[in-house]
Amino acid sequence: MDYSTLNNGKIKVALAQTRIVWEEQDRNYEEAARRVGEAAGQKAEAVFFPEMSFTGFSMNTDVTMDSGERGIQRMRALAQQYDVSIGFGWVKDCTRVCGKCENHYTIVDGEGNVLSDYAKLHPFSYAGEDLRFRGGNALTHFVLNRIPCSCFICYDLRFPEIFQAVSGQAHVIVVPANWPAKRREHWRALLRARAIENQVYILAVNCVGETGGVTYMGDSCVISPDGEVRAELSGAEGMILWELTDDVERFRREFPVRQDRRETFYAGLF
Repeated sequence: MDYSTLNNGKIKVALAQTRIVWEEQDRNYEEAARRVGEAAGQKAEAVFFPEMSFTGFSMNTDVTMDSGERGIQRMRALAQQYDVSIGFGWVKDCTRVCGKCENHYTIVDGEGNVLSDYAKLHPFSYAGEDLRFRGGNALTHFVLNRIPCSCFICYDLRFPEIFQAVSGQAHVIVVPANWPAKRREHWRALLRARAIENQVYILAVNCVGETGGVTYMGDSCVISPDGEVRAELSGAEGMILWELTDDVERFRREFPVRQDRRETFYAGLF
C-alpha cells in the first residue's frame, strides 16, 4: 500500500487502562469484553489494551502461553459483535520451535480480520523476559480509518531507532505496556520524546494497580506530534476516549525536521 496517499483520517479511540488479574485469563477476558462493550457504547472505533492483557507481565509461560491462539479467536468474535477494532497482548507458544514463547500484540478489525500481529523485538532481560521469550524480528504497519499506524511493546520504547524506522509510514504508534510505577518518569519522558522526534501521535496504554507484586500507576495517554499530552489517566482503572484526527502531515510541513535526517549516514555508524 502507498501510505503517502493516506491523510486526514479520523478515529475515536479508547485506551483501556485495566487492573490485570495475575495469570487469570478468563477473568481478564471477561473484563475486556465489558470494556469493549462500554467503549462501543460511547462510539469508540478502536479499543486498545495493555501488554499481556489477559495475564499480566508473568514469566510463568506454562500458565500464560496460548497454544491454540484462543485469545485471538475470542477477540475476533468480540470485535465482530461490537464492530470495533481491538488491540490486545498475549503470549504465543513457540516452544516446539525454539523452546521459548513470544510476547505478541495483535490488532483485529470490526470484521474480525487480523490487521497486525507484532512480536516484541526487545525482551526485558533485566526482569528475565529473555529467558522465557525470544525477540521478534519484524516491524508492523496497519491502517485504521485511513490512518497509517504501527505498534511497539513496553521496553521497545527505550530503542528510538525502531520508532524512526516506522515513522516513514506511520502517523500513529500504539505502545501497550506493563510499565512499573517506580520508573514512571522514564515512561512519560520517553513517550514524549518518541512523539517529538518522529512527529507522530503516540497512543500509550498501561495497566494499573498491583499485579504480580509490582505496582503500576497507569499513566496511559495520547501525545500529539509536538509532544503535547492531549489526554492522560493516572492511578485508576478507566478509559481514555479520544477523537484523533490525522494532521501529522501538517505538523511535519510546519516544522520540517525530518527533511534534515541523514539516514544513510546514521546506518553506517552501527
